[in-house]
Amino acid sequence: MTTITFDEFKRIDLRVGKIVEVIDHPKADRLYILRVDLGGEIRTLVAGIKPWYRKEELLGKHIIVLVNLEHKMIRGVVSEGMLLAADDGDTVSILTVDKPVKLGARVH
Repeated sequence: MTTITFDEFKRIDLRVGKIVEVIDHPKADRLYILRVDLGGEIRTLVAGIKPWYRKEELLGKHIIVLVNLEHKMIRGVVSEGMLLAADDGDTVSILTVDKPVKLGARVH
Protein backbone atom coordinates (compact mmCIF):
# COMPACT_ATOMS: atom_id res chain seq x y z
CA MET A 1 0.00 0.00 0.00
CA THR A 2 1.31 3.42 -0.96
CA THR A 3 1.08 6.16 1.65
CA ILE A 4 0.38 9.83 1.04
CA THR A 5 1.14 12.82 3.19
CA PHE A 6 -1.54 14.67 5.12
CA ASP A 7 -1.03 17.67 2.82
CA GLU A 8 -1.68 15.42 -0.20
CA PHE A 9 -4.85 14.10 1.46
CA LYS A 10 -6.11 17.66 2.06
CA ARG A 11 -6.01 18.24 -1.72
CA ILE A 12 -8.67 15.54 -2.26
CA ASP A 13 -12.10 17.15 -2.61
CA LEU A 14 -14.91 14.72 -1.80
CA ARG A 15 -18.49 15.99 -1.90
CA VAL A 16 -22.01 14.65 -1.37
CA GLY A 17 -24.04 14.51 -4.56
CA LYS A 18 -27.46 13.23 -5.61
CA ILE A 19 -27.93 11.13 -8.73
CA VAL A 20 -30.64 12.90 -10.75
CA GLU A 21 -30.35 11.03 -14.04
CA VAL A 22 -29.07 7.61 -15.12
CA ILE A 23 -28.43 6.89 -18.81
CA ASP A 24 -27.16 3.74 -20.49
CA HIS A 25 -23.82 4.49 -22.11
CA PRO A 26 -24.35 4.09 -25.87
CA LYS A 27 -20.88 2.62 -26.45
CA ALA A 28 -20.38 0.35 -23.42
CA ASP A 29 -22.42 -2.44 -21.85
CA ARG A 30 -21.02 -2.02 -18.32
CA LEU A 31 -21.17 1.79 -18.07
CA TYR A 32 -23.78 4.28 -16.99
CA ILE A 33 -23.71 8.01 -17.60
CA LEU A 34 -24.81 9.67 -14.35
CA ARG A 35 -25.94 13.25 -13.88
CA VAL A 36 -25.14 14.24 -10.30
CA ASP A 37 -26.36 17.34 -8.43
CA LEU A 38 -23.61 18.69 -6.20
CA GLY A 39 -25.71 21.51 -4.77
CA GLY A 40 -25.95 24.11 -7.48
CA GLU A 41 -23.75 22.32 -9.98
CA ILE A 42 -24.65 19.31 -12.11
CA ARG A 43 -21.78 17.03 -13.13
CA THR A 44 -21.60 14.14 -15.56
CA LEU A 45 -19.91 10.97 -14.30
CA VAL A 46 -19.21 7.82 -16.29
CA ALA A 47 -19.30 4.84 -13.95
CA GLY A 48 -18.72 1.12 -14.52
CA ILE A 49 -21.41 -0.02 -12.10
CA LYS A 50 -24.08 -1.34 -14.46
CA PRO A 51 -23.49 -5.02 -13.55
CA TRP A 52 -24.26 -4.24 -9.89
CA TYR A 53 -27.02 -1.60 -10.01
CA ARG A 54 -30.28 -1.09 -11.87
CA LYS A 55 -31.15 2.46 -12.91
CA GLU A 56 -34.01 2.58 -10.39
CA GLU A 57 -31.63 1.75 -7.53
CA LEU A 58 -29.36 4.66 -8.43
CA LEU A 59 -31.84 7.43 -9.12
CA GLY A 60 -32.08 9.74 -6.09
CA LYS A 61 -29.19 8.06 -4.25
CA HIS A 62 -26.87 10.37 -2.29
CA ILE A 63 -23.29 9.42 -3.14
CA ILE A 64 -19.73 10.50 -2.48
CA VAL A 65 -17.98 12.12 -5.46
CA LEU A 66 -14.32 12.97 -5.99
CA VAL A 67 -14.84 16.36 -7.64
CA ASN A 68 -11.28 17.59 -8.23
CA LEU A 69 -10.21 14.65 -10.36
CA GLU A 70 -8.97 15.53 -13.82
CA HIS A 71 -11.78 15.20 -16.38
CA LYS A 72 -11.45 12.14 -18.59
CA MET A 73 -13.00 11.11 -21.90
CA ILE A 74 -14.50 7.63 -21.47
CA ARG A 75 -15.88 6.06 -24.63
CA GLY A 76 -16.80 9.44 -26.08
CA VAL A 77 -18.28 10.98 -22.91
CA VAL A 78 -16.40 13.36 -20.60
CA SER A 79 -16.49 12.21 -16.98
CA GLU A 80 -16.23 15.16 -14.57
CA GLY A 81 -15.38 13.27 -11.39
CA MET A 82 -15.61 9.83 -9.84
CA LEU A 83 -18.07 8.22 -7.48
CA LEU A 84 -16.62 6.19 -4.63
CA ALA A 85 -17.47 2.54 -4.19
CA ALA A 86 -16.18 -0.47 -2.27
CA ASP A 87 -15.23 -3.55 -4.32
CA ASP A 88 -14.42 -6.88 -2.68
CA GLY A 89 -14.04 -8.78 -5.94
CA ASP A 90 -17.60 -10.14 -5.88
CA THR A 91 -19.71 -7.12 -4.97
CA VAL A 92 -19.52 -3.40 -5.67
CA SER A 93 -21.22 -1.07 -3.19
CA ILE A 94 -21.49 2.69 -3.70
CA LEU A 95 -20.49 4.84 -0.72
CA THR A 96 -23.40 6.89 0.60
CA VAL A 97 -24.24 9.02 3.64
CA ASP A 98 -26.41 7.66 6.46
CA LYS A 99 -28.05 10.98 7.43
CA PRO A 100 -29.43 13.79 5.27
CA VAL A 101 -26.85 16.48 4.51
CA LYS A 102 -26.85 19.36 2.04
CA LEU A 103 -25.81 18.52 -1.49
CA GLY A 104 -22.24 19.61 -2.05
CA ALA A 105 -21.28 19.07 1.60
CA ARG A 106 -17.59 18.32 1.93
CA VAL A 107 -16.50 14.88 3.12
CA HIS A 108 -13.63 15.04 5.63
